[in-house]
Amino acid sequence: MTAASGTVTQPPLPVVLLISGRGSNMHTIATQAARGELPIVVRAVISDRADAGGLALAAGMQIPVATLSPRDYPDRPAYDAALATLVASYQPELIVLAGFMRILTANFIAPFAGRMLNIHPSLLPKYRGLHTHRRALDNRDEVHGASVHFVTEELDGGPVIMQARVPVRPDDTEATLAARVQQLEHRIYPQTIDWFARGRLSLRGQQAMLDGMALTAPVTIDGD
Repeated sequence: MTAASGTVTQPPLPVVLLISGRGSNMHTIATQAARGELPIVVRAVISDRADAGGLALAAGMQIPVATLSPRDYPDRPAYDAALATLVASYQPELIVLAGFMRILTANFIAPFAGRMLNIHPSLLPKYRGLHTHRRALDNRDEVHGASVHFVTEELDGGPVIMQARVPVRPDDTEATLAARVQQLEHRIYPQTIDWFARGRLSLRGQQAMLDGMALTAPVTIDGD
């Protein structure tokens, strides 16, 4: 308890982040945690690629890092089982996929059901999978964005919690559109993690719950 208020001080939620690349969202989340802006502690950053740029960023922040290469395992289920064991060794309460570019099987997802979040660069259910910005441009979409969702065994199909929308400009390229979407990813991912860490967000069956109420639609913000 705090001496002044007599209220219980909740310990920070232990989190493991999984990455495959430069770790932009990971860096944002870890920085906010280090500043006390997010009620979490990052126990480890794990990658499937030894050359992932985000590993150096995490190590520079004194966060434990690890690499587990799928090339060392005979198949996807074997790799996922080993990855689950590695992640579990850090005793996280939440697993955050921050640009982790592997499709995960039940061998990994089942042990962490309801405790795993992902961010996807589209307004789900549109454009599951890869090359989302290109597909939005090719289809002449007027609005594009990003979604944070619970991870289930359906690829990019778990309940969506929060979305950010950006207008698609006539002169947009994949790079310019991706950059604007990523700026908003850095807002909605920490916000969703904060809700989970404070006990406001949960998964009940296949339904995202916020403050005890079923989310019938994602919480949405608009950007420029």
